[in-house]
Amino acid sequence: FQIFDPGFLTILGPNPSFHQVASNATFAFAHEAPVYVPETDEVFFASNDGGPLGDSGLNSNNKVGKINMQAVNAAFATLRPGDTSRSFQVPILALPNTIQMTNGGTGPYKGSLVLITSGRGPLPPSIALVNPKAPNNVTVLLNNFFGRQFNSLNDIKIHPTTGAFFFTDVTYGSLLDFRPPPILPNQVYRFDPATGEVRVVATDFNKCNGIAFTADGKTAYVTDTGANAGLLGNDLTLPATIYKFDVDPDTQEFVNRRIFAYTDAGIPDGVQLDAAGNVYSGCGDGTHVWSPTGTLLGKFFIGSVTANMVFAGDGRLVIMGETSIFVAMIAAKATKVSFP
Repeated sequence: FQIFDPGFLTILGPNPSFHQVASNATFAFAHEAPVYVPETDEVFFASNDGGPLGDSGLNSNNKVGKINMQAVNAAFATLRPGDTSRSFQVPILALPNTIQMTNGGTGPYKGSLVLITSGRGPLPPSIALVNPKAPNNVTVLLNNFFGRQFNSLNDIKIHPTTGAFFFTDVTYGSLLDFRPPPILPNQVYRFDPATGEVRVVATDFNKCNGIAFTADGKTAYVTDTGANAGLLGNDLTLPATIYKFDVDPDTQEFVNRRIFAYTDAGIPDGVQLDAAGNVYSGCGDGTHVWSPTGTLLGKFFIGSVTANMVFAGDGRLVIMGETSIFVAMIAAKATKVSFP
């Protein structure tokens, strides 16, 4: 734990712990799309899609796996002084061809995982419901914008009061050479699963990426990872920024855009909030945490990239470390992400 402000001590609590619970140095199996399912006490996640050690690209799909948190809890109970890691089996889901390059996830929504995919080659990006239990049947909800394929869908959240899906679309599929050139701007969209309506709610990003809401749904956060251009390398003069928006109560457009935070290491990728409104984002050296007013409180430092993380209930933060998964046992409580 790196502590920059006393407020981080409240998040950590009196007896925090931080351990590696799975690792594979040759495969970035734990990249993005973390979703916690309380019913089975499991966390689902996706491997790197098109990036280093991802074992995926134009000719191969990435993988969705899971880890059992009951087993993690049991192992923590037997840790000896000085132990820093445990190794757990990571089962891989057998998903159909309609799921291509999973990059984002949320829920559960009506008992299903909500997965958002980047697509691969001519196979379109999509939003899909996936049964977390075998045989993991899939229902595709959306795979085009009025006939045009999206570029490569990236991240998704459910609005906590309306139940609408909000998601980001960005050009990383093309930049990582597994999708065609883009035909839409990098934008944030709203999709109503009840009516099928889809529309743009925010634009003018370099590369919009992670998205999250406050518990009351009145404020949205969107990360812009413009400084990372995929295979083209980095341009540190471009955004590595979290933007904060008001959510219009009538239209749910994102308005009153302002800078919330600019990261000091890498880019802010996936973003989550705890019950107190603190903002967590995966960055170049671990997971950074800011107060609701934008003060950097501290870091869950691993010395390498974290793309995303998720609360597995109150007090358990599961961090995706590309080739490793980490679990922090802390005092912070989860905000609502499960929808009946």
